[in-house]
Amino acid sequence: MAGLATTFGSGAMTNSINEIEQAQVILAVGTNTTEAHPQVARRMLDAVDRGAKLIVIDPRRTRLAECATLHLAIRPGSDIALLNGMMRIILDENLHDDLFIEMRTENFLALRDMLYRVDLAEVEVETGVPRDRIASAARLYARAQKAVICYCLGITQHICGTDNVQSIANLAMLTGHVEKEWTGVDPLRGQNNVQGACDMGALPSVYPSYQPVADPTFRRKFEQAWGVTLPEQPGLTLLDMTHSGGQGAIRGMYIMGENPMLSDPDATKVEATLRGLDFLAVSDLFLTETAQLAHVVFPAASFAEKTGTVTNSERRVQLIRQVIPPLGETWPDSDTIMALAARLGYPMPYESQAEVMEEIALLTPIYSGIFHDRLETGWGLQWPCWGREHPGTPFLHKYYFTRGKGHFVPAQPIPASELPDDDFPLLLNTGRVYHQYHTGTMSRQCPTLTREADRALLQLNPADAKGLAIRQGEMVRLTSRRGSIELAASLTEEVTAGSVYTTFHFHEAPINRLTTAAADPKAKCPEYKICAVRVEKVSP
Repeated sequence: MAGLATTFGSGAMTNSINEIEQAQVILAVGTNTTEAHPQVARRMLDAVDRGAKLIVIDPRRTRLAECATLHLAIRPGSDIALLNGMMRIILDENLHDDLFIEMRTENFLALRDMLYRVDLAEVEVETGVPRDRIASAARLYARAQKAVICYCLGITQHICGTDNVQSIANLAMLTGHVEKEWTGVDPLRGQNNVQGACDMGALPSVYPSYQPVADPTFRRKFEQAWGVTLPEQPGLTLLDMTHSGGQGAIRGMYIMGENPMLSDPDATKVEATLRGLDFLAVSDLFLTETAQLAHVVFPAASFAEKTGTVTNSERRVQLIRQVIPPLGETWPDSDTIMALAARLGYPMPYESQAEVMEEIALLTPIYSGIFHDRLETGWGLQWPCWGREHPGTPFLHKYYFTRGKGHFVPAQPIPASELPDDDFPLLLNTGRVYHQYHTGTMSRQCPTLTREADRALLQLNPADAKGLAIRQGEMVRLTSRRGSIELAASLTEEVTAGSVYTTFHFHEAPINRLTTAAADPKAKCPEYKICAVRVEKVSP
């Protein structure tokens, strides 16, 4: 995500979660916040109770959409067209922030020239959203003094995910809605500590603190610190690894806290890859679908059995303290890694987690003032934290962007990799349900949560169901070009005609056997949110 990364850093929230409560306008796009991020949704709804205007851009009429001032029921995959349409209206009505654009940004003329070629009548047709509602959303957002954009996987999980995010950045900079408290762009991370993992270099092209692997200066820095010679080329992406095939270049894999057999797209290819490895080791709390294929399984300790830090979506680093010793034969992840490293000839003689944190502070500039003793009290510290006396940073870009000036990058609409046709006439969208989490590894162990959501349901518009002679609760077969699964139908107006929706929590209905491995060419994020399917009633 080069364009966004140079403007907004790592893709972390520019503001703090509690600042959402004081926003005058909240633009929620591609986020089912009440189900995927309920604590963030609580702040949104508190803001609405105080009089804030909530704009929701989502193909489905979610619970959040029902609470919105404006719900723009966009056609799946047309986010760029809608955002460009909003920006065209903002320009036409002189609602952009000339001073901010002049002082803090560059390449505005390229964006302006592109927007002046946007045909609002075509935007209305492409998005399925009436022009007057697009205009209302644009005016509400642009005129607010305190406005925040929240987005999530509904924006990023497309082949144009990078351009979707860049369009959001364009909209925020066009209106000057960054650099201030209560005002910014807030990507909501999909899982616990995803932000921290990225910060620590769990990406193929960067070291910790987003220092590029390809830059020899940074490479030498880490070589000297670690006493090794490091590769000059970036590593492989997730899909490069899990879709390489049974005889791919990768012959061994170690998977920690991940269940690609359910979470990765086109999961049949994932299974072929994992089964074809010479060696597979998995570390997890439970024997997941992935762990069942492993040659060796390391039983992992839970959060309550170890000490360390977690970095959440708002860049807040918090200390997790061990409450009980690891149960049975379980080990904390760090102990497993250090033991493996020693067996491979690279000792890591850290005596404590605090010592690991000290190395992080030494090598990771944005964490350079974060140490365990500073995290012992209070709610943690938000990076960047530049030294031991630095208080942390509640909101970003107060005086400058990471790259200096914010760079506008015009984006044009890009069609989805797979669109409906006569054989596969419906669009499938996937996501989460409130009572389950990700692939259900932990949440499905809880009887209370299982009582509330114990099976996969396919949301189907009543108009489509009538044409297919499908009734509420009946079993249906959902088929894409990659496979079929069976699950129960749930007839609802929450999805529009021509679209269906389900979740990926349930191994009994492995939805990712159907999804496409097509991915954004820049960020390499798979297009989970769109694939063509057909639905058939299962004969009793």
